[in-house]
Amino acid sequence: MCDREGGRRAAGVGQGLGSLEDLSAALERYAASGGASGSPQGHREEMVAFRRLIDRMELVFAGMAAELAGMGEMEWEAQRGPGEWIRRECRTWGPVASSAVAVGIEAERLPQATQALRRGEIGFAHLALLARTALELGTAVSRFDERPLLELARRHSVGRFREDCQHYRHAVDRQAVLDEQVEAVAARTLELRRYQNGCVGLSGFLDQEGGALLRTALEPLARSRGELDERGRDRRLADALVELCERSLDGGSLPRHAGQRPHLQLTCSLETLRDLPGSPAGHLEGGGPVPAETVRRLACDAQVTRVVFDARSEVMDVGRARRVPATATRRALRARDRGCVWPGCERPAGSTHAHHLTHWAHGGATDLDNLVLICRYHHWKVHEGGWRLSRDQGRVTVLPPIPQRFGIPLARAPTG
Repeated sequence: MCDREGGRRAAGVGQGLGSLEDLSAALERYAASGGASGSPQGHREEMVAFRRLIDRMELVFAGMAAELAGMGEMEWEAQRGPGEWIRRECRTWGPVASSAVAVGIEAERLPQATQALRRGEIGFAHLALLARTALELGTAVSRFDERPLLELARRHSVGRFREDCQHYRHAVDRQAVLDEQVEAVAARTLELRRYQNGCVGLSGFLDQEGGALLRTALEPLARSRGELDERGRDRRLADALVELCERSLDGGSLPRHAGQRPHLQLTCSLETLRDLPGSPAGHLEGGGPVPAETVRRLACDAQVTRVVFDARSEVMDVGRARRVPATATRRALRARDRGCVWPGCERPAGSTHAHHLTHWAHGGATDLDNLVLICRYHHWKVHEGGWRLSRDQGRVTVLPPIPQRFGIPLARAPTG
């Protein structure tokens, strides 16, 4: 707890600070002048100087935050804490508010670091990490020594300095770090929310190890497919997660359920497979109705079981499952195509599906002349995206979607 004057001293704020109106007016004059830089080098130097000025202002704001923290909950209007009041009333977000409070409270224990900030040797983000480390160590040290970490802050980026602080905490109080990790693992959560249209929303939390495992598994699958890949990183990561699940199912390493390997179960009519007018949508177990093109893509290279119903929707016959294509055909296909045939795509054969140029539901043969390897993303482009593939004398050609006329797609050749 500290009074107003003490709080300002904690952040190193002098008594000669002019009014906020004067400060705001000076900023407006500077912005109106357009700056003083006349060259790229001068522009960069001006940006650095301006950022240092912002850091010093952050230090002043931290002193104000410390004052608020010392006033009691009546002054922060019964919010959960001063940081919550700052977040709401100062139009910022939680980490910024909590950093301001931490720096304001710990500034008196970090005199060398605050001076280093004023000299432009470190940024406010470095100082905030130092302050948080001092707060987290608490009574684990009788006197917090800022010098080892300050030297690292002068040399390292904020991202690397964050790790420096964690190493320092572990060296001083490894039990506290271990306790935090145990709590983080216990806090793991993943929520799958299904929407009315069958889509799924994801939200969750992973500890350091869980997050690192997920990133390590997704990154190789989330790489761009070349210059023609218009997907952003978020979309590529989402596609990578779907592909990772698909690989797990195809690999057969998951525990069996009800005597079977986990698998997608898709139900559809023959009319849907043939894309005949008036045919119903397919039904994906756990996903709901899906369009005919999705049915045809999933049926391209899948295990298919024939189930015949009578007029009363009672099962009359269940045929044997078969693999499309056969093992020998797939081996020959992998040897010929070596990977996705889409121009510019470098996905290897192990990351592809066998695509029927003419779908087997339309009488297309499951042989090398009617098959190509294509990755999951480009397989989707061919079916749901409307793109087309043709193969002539060993050369694969990609054709764009047929233009629509009056909002109705023109007929297109059946694909698989």
